[in-house]
Amino acid sequence: MSGVVVRPRSRIFHGHDWVYSSEVQKIFGDPSPGDVISLKDFRDRPLGTAIYNPNSQIVARRISRRKQDLDEAFFERRLERALALREEMNFDQAIYRLVWSEADGMPGVVIDRYGDHFVLQTLTLAMDQRKDLIVKVLQKMFSPTSVIERNDSAIRKAEGLEMESGLMAGEWNGPIEIEVNGIRQEVDLLEGQKTGIYLDQLDSYAAVAALSKGKKVLDCFCNQGGFALHCAKAGAESVLAIDISDSAVEAAKKNAERNELSIDCRAENVFDFLKAEEEKGEKYDLIILDPPSFTKSRKSVSGAMRGYKEIHLRALKLLNRDGVLSTYCCSHHVSAKEFFQVICDASVDAKRTLRLVAQHGQRRDHPVIATLPETSYLTGYTFVTIGSF
Repeated sequence: MSGVVVRPRSRIFHGHDWVYSSEVQKIFGDPSPGDVISLKDFRDRPLGTAIYNPNSQIVARRISRRKQDLDEAFFERRLERALALREEMNFDQAIYRLVWSEADGMPGVVIDRYGDHFVLQTLTLAMDQRKDLIVKVLQKMFSPTSVIERNDSAIRKAEGLEMESGLMAGEWNGPIEIEVNGIRQEVDLLEGQKTGIYLDQLDSYAAVAALSKGKKVLDCFCNQGGFALHCAKAGAESVLAIDISDSAVEAAKKNAERNELSIDCRAENVFDFLKAEEEKGEKYDLIILDPPSFTKSRKSVSGAMRGYKEIHLRALKLLNRDGVLSTYCCSHHVSAKEFFQVICDASVDAKRTLRLVAQHGQRRDHPVIATLPETSYLTGYTFVTIGSF
């Protein structure tokens, strides 16, 4: 088997599974892009098996500490293990992330399950080359109604892959209705945003909704209305949901109607809206900030932090005394420490004291590997504002 010799002091010696181009000491044999290769240290000791892409900054991604191949048996074992883990989580319904990339031993593979419908993403070259094999195993294990490919993520560009979406197996007759946390929603797995809904936030929706009864709620970057719907159902006095996307706002409106909930949904730029509300002297009891990622790389983190500070500063100025702020960051390029600090900085400028009442992360179906920080990307905090002591 061809392979790569890894330089001393590379991250793989500290438990990570990636080998960057700068960490390659030598390539032996003649591996082709997408091949399964062996990894060795600088003393010729085996480090396991990896998938290879010399055209990516991440040249190799380890799939096993032993000799391994990406055959049908491999995908059967990994999918069976991933399924067993989700079944142990005892979700009320089969609506969850079935495979979460490296966290389930399949680098670049993401599979979301919506009952009998499955949405597949293959974000690495080797896995993309074998996506038909993955679909074959899904059919064997689940006999799905449909398997839909949603390979429209910009992440694929780093692997030299084109954007692709479509039906890979079964039948698809348009949007389906699902119910999670007692709320019915219509999701379009083929044409909608992401792979349907934000499965990683389902626990946070419920946690924040528990604080919303009788409150005037503002849900910023609402997308299809996840937080807004849950707060309205929990008995909020009023709910205003804001998103810049017309289609997202329309979906939120339809979801509210479907559940007979009263929500005011508006398509506006959140930054501009918060500024205008401040100028009008508006106040809210609970504000939710759940923006899309402000940065796709470490190079642009400084700009992202300015954006995070601005929305937190403006939101804090709109909160009533003893108001609640629930805020989230979905980029692993921004550490939890950096995100927390920018909130603190905004609170100082706003002259508001914050008491931390809850911390949030991605749902358990998005497991985190301790030595792979990239598997952890969602950070959330809920604060209560208090007066001066």
